[in-house]
Amino acid sequence: MMVTSKPTQWAEVDEQGRLVLPPGMAARFGLTPGARLRLEDDDGKVRLHRPLTHLARIYVEPTIYCNLDCITCLRNVWDEPLGRMKPATFDRILEGIRAVEPRPLVFFGGIGEPLFHPQLADMVARTKALGATVELITNGTLLNDKKARELIEAGLDVIWISIDGATPESYADVRLGAELPHVLENITHLRQIRPGGHHPQPKIGIAFVAMKRNIKDLPAVLNLARRLGASFFKVSNVLPYTEQLRTEILYDHLLNDIAYMPSAWLPHLSLPKMEINEDTAPAIFQAFRSGFNVSLAGHNLGGNNDVCNFVESGALAVGWDGGVAPCLPLLHNHSHFLKQYQRVSRRHIVGNVNQRDLLDIWHDPSYVAYRERVQSFAFAPCTFCGGCDLIEGNEEDCLGNTFPVCGGCLWAQGVIQCP
Repeated sequence: MMVTSKPTQWAEVDEQGRLVLPPGMAARFGLTPGARLRLEDDDGKVRLHRPLTHLARIYVEPTIYCNLDCITCLRNVWDEPLGRMKPATFDRILEGIRAVEPRPLVFFGGIGEPLFHPQLADMVARTKALGATVELITNGTLLNDKKARELIEAGLDVIWISIDGATPESYADVRLGAELPHVLENITHLRQIRPGGHHPQPKIGIAFVAMKRNIKDLPAVLNLARRLGASFFKVSNVLPYTEQLRTEILYDHLLNDIAYMPSAWLPHLSLPKMEINEDTAPAIFQAFRSGFNVSLAGHNLGGNNDVCNFVESGALAVGWDGGVAPCLPLLHNHSHFLKQYQRVSRRHIVGNVNQRDLLDIWHDPSYVAYRERVQSFAFAPCTFCGGCDLIEGNEEDCLGNTFPVCGGCLWAQGVIQCP
């Protein structure tokens, strides 16, 4: 098999001392004249953060109806009306996408099963016609032959399937009402009917929500993903919406660990690449728990704390009713447990595409100021402190920040992650 490497790209410094990036890279990251971007000195490297004005990713929630009753779902603890996105609302989203250059990635997902929306394939096709990359996430139970062919013909780039168990019993223990063999059969069939070639589309991604009850299944689910030809695999911890899920989390001690403090405060441990086997695994795992900021061959394994990947990736979320939120967690009212507290998170809707243009909402000064505040992340450290009753909501924190405060967000600590 021939392996080709990406060509080396170079930046130049002009006679005025300005850094000039390759035009293609500058366009891809929204580096237009006048754009401001945050710089970070990273131990001999300069990290450039995407400008806060660059809209690069849009989450679209087609519906909040679903055919399953999963124990991990936000729907277990909310009281909101059910609905699906109307054609006029989606038309408004398309108008917004048409005004964005380069085109943002559009991800169909949210609360609910996207394939439950009868026009989903048409929504994918119309988005692709604008030149956008399109992904979606599904539980896979409704991915029959007809819908699989429609999504392929629509030009879907990536389809993510949620698989939280490697056996029918462990899978059904989480995703109530679904059958693993049926889901695997649907994925296999989609893979078989994709057009051939070295890069068949849609590519397949597998999403796994890790809990005490299913973490032992992770290696077997990884093997399943390989057999299914998956190109991507993403693992997230569970967010405990219910008392039952409080006993399932795998990060209870992590939230109190010194390694959870800002990495600049910690001594640095650099590990080389090495085989992980029965001889090396105990020592490596002990190193991870030693209170050091650990990197492997120059790559930080812990990532950064207090970093909102939604803001960093230039994302926003549009709910089924047209409401725009800065991220998926703020799209709906909900409650969950953080340490010994039940935390009520109030939704933060910055506008609605049925009343305002998408880019008008995105560039609203108050919304831009909010993204600047989140990027600096000067919020109280609620995730590892948890020492006062203000942790019970996102209304305010002990540093004087007001709604919405993000100090208790587990997405910003790399504990929870979305595809």
